[in-house]
Amino acid sequence: MKIAIVGPGAVGSLLAALFSKAKADIVLFSRSKERADKIERDGINVEGAAGKWKARVKATSSFSGISGAGVVFLCVKSYDTKNAVSSFGPYLAKDAVVISLQNGLGNIEVISEAVDEARVIGGVTNIGATLLEDGGVRYAGKGETVIGRTDGKVTAEMRPIRELFSSCGLELRISRDIKNIIWSKLVLNAGINALSAVLRLPNGALVKSEGARRIMRAAVTEAVRVAKRKRIKLAYDDPLAKAEAVCESTATNISSMLQDIMAGRRSEIDTINGAIIRIAQEAGIPVPVNIMLNDMVKSIEDNYAR
Repeated sequence: MKIAIVGPGAVGSLLAALFSKAKADIVLFSRSKERADKIERDGINVEGAAGKWKARVKATSSFSGISGAGVVFLCVKSYDTKNAVSSFGPYLAKDAVVISLQNGLGNIEVISEAVDEARVIGGVTNIGATLLEDGGVRYAGKGETVIGRTDGKVTAEMRPIRELFSSCGLELRISRDIKNIIWSKLVLNAGINALSAVLRLPNGALVKSEGARRIMRAAVTEAVRVAKRKRIKLAYDDPLAKAEAVCESTATNISSMLQDIMAGRRSEIDTINGAIIRIAQEAGIPVPVNIMLNDMVKSIEDNYAR
């Protein structure tokens, strides 16, 4: 089975490298021909949890290069979802599935506008990955990946995907309740990602400062209120303790939003804290800390040129 990974960022590059160990038929897509050519020529350098090693990976900058893929892992930024899916959709195999391993809310819905909803699988991943350069990634540590369909069905194509992850030493769980899983990660990201980006601190530092800890707990508390109003059943009983535990277990990890800010790229704030804010406003729930974090990240982005 041919597997395509769309998005050569931290998670996409790391998965491509790890999957190559399983001798899977992998192709990594990048819109940048220069980046794709570099990866095709030089491979992907991995360092961190599994030591230093190089993976040889096929890479392409042409959507025709993923033609015939039976599984597509979508690892692009949430704001690029619509453009990516509309571009590669015509090249998919008839029964191909698209798996979103992206941050924030709304990705599944956007994908389903271009691809039959029955072929869309939602997901979250907690694999620690930091992009060092094109074709270079730091593997900060293992973390569970969860996938599932919005209708709760466990279908035949999910099992070989789980076997692929297992063959690479990765944990993958199939859930019948992926909507709540995505919301559960959103609640944590609302407290961690934007705060780490504003303070420019790795995850672990957020729980070492009492001030940062208070802000994080307040943002998570607001997000939990919004989730409860939406009748979301979170995956953990104590979201505040879970957020702090995640920071401690990924202490050296640089959040994806901080990676974006440091690189001068657009962040995913709109689909994380911004999503919390939009839903809260519709429900009449005050979320001042999420608004503050959202405004601060937006202000940083607005001032890149300065």
